[in-house]
Amino acid sequence: MPLQIIRNDITKIKCDAIVNAANASLLGGGGVDGAIHKAAGRGLLLECRKLGGCGVGQAKITGGYRLPCRYVIHTVGPRWKGGAQGEKELLESCYRESLRLALENGCESVAFPLISSGTYGYPKDQALRVAVDVISGFLTGHDMTVYIVVFDKSSFQISEKLFSDIASYIDDKCVETHFAFRRTRRNDCGESMALKEAGTVPDDASVQMSSMPGAASLEDMMCRIDESFSQMLLRKIDEKNMTDAECYKKANIDRKLFSKIRSDVHYRPSKTTAIAFAIALELSLDETKDMLMKAGFALSHSNKFDIIIEYFITNKNYNVFEINEALFAFDQNLLGA
Repeated sequence: MPLQIIRNDITKIKCDAIVNAANASLLGGGGVDGAIHKAAGRGLLLECRKLGGCGVGQAKITGGYRLPCRYVIHTVGPRWKGGAQGEKELLESCYRESLRLALENGCESVAFPLISSGTYGYPKDQALRVAVDVISGFLTGHDMTVYIVVFDKSSFQISEKLFSDIASYIDDKCVETHFAFRRTRRNDCGESMALKEAGTVPDDASVQMSSMPGAASLEDMMCRIDESFSQMLLRKIDEKNMTDAECYKKANIDRKLFSKIRSDVHYRPSKTTAIAFAIALELSLDETKDMLMKAGFALSHSNKFDIIIEYFITNKNYNVFEINEALFAFDQNLLGA
């Protein structure tokens, strides 16, 4: 998939290039920098000595040596000094320059750490926002798989307000579901008992028999089958005046997967894929539920993933990358992944 947030050790990622959050000397250091040099071996250090260092916001490329990648792209992030000294622009440049080198060297996949978010002190939620914005912007014009690699949960953070708002929304919906379920159980029991006392509750056999007269044949029902997920998706793309590429890129879906869906009218997507397309098309909550039904799925208030999706749709936030940040923060599956 085009952009994935994953929890892993970046030195273990099998891809064309990994990005090293290096210091200006390029000769190794602590954190991610030290881990990459250690895993790559002395060959990486010897090549880096020939590069003459690197400026903040710039990037240089070397071989991968003993790492499971072809290249290491070294970039020097800014130190956080309060945010008023060009830190954001320099951090954006780190991602842009790294992606440029990856593209120039024929890379189809590249893995980034959250640059400057460690000892350089860049606030983690803001560092994540810069990374996602620059990478997603790049992917609108290029086909590449990009990973943002988080070593542990403490390395990843969305804004406190967003996290709090979503957590409150989840709690509210879960409480509503709990009490709705209890009321339904009481009503069902009460109504059933009253009907039984009045002798008006039919048994299962009589219900089945009563549905027989005039019932449509299986052949008739098959002839009236509704449009498939694929048909609805393509119809909605046309109604929204979008191109195929605009839709699958906005959904964070790989081009090859979209081609499979387009060519197979009966294609059954995963739930995350179906929702990703609903987000890309900016469908309402009811339209999203309809599209999910075509694929054999539903949204439920007993499912944290579903409630988070509902939160973003209800708030008309259709940025799949921001949604994925929130899903990752709450340990849920990501859209398009």
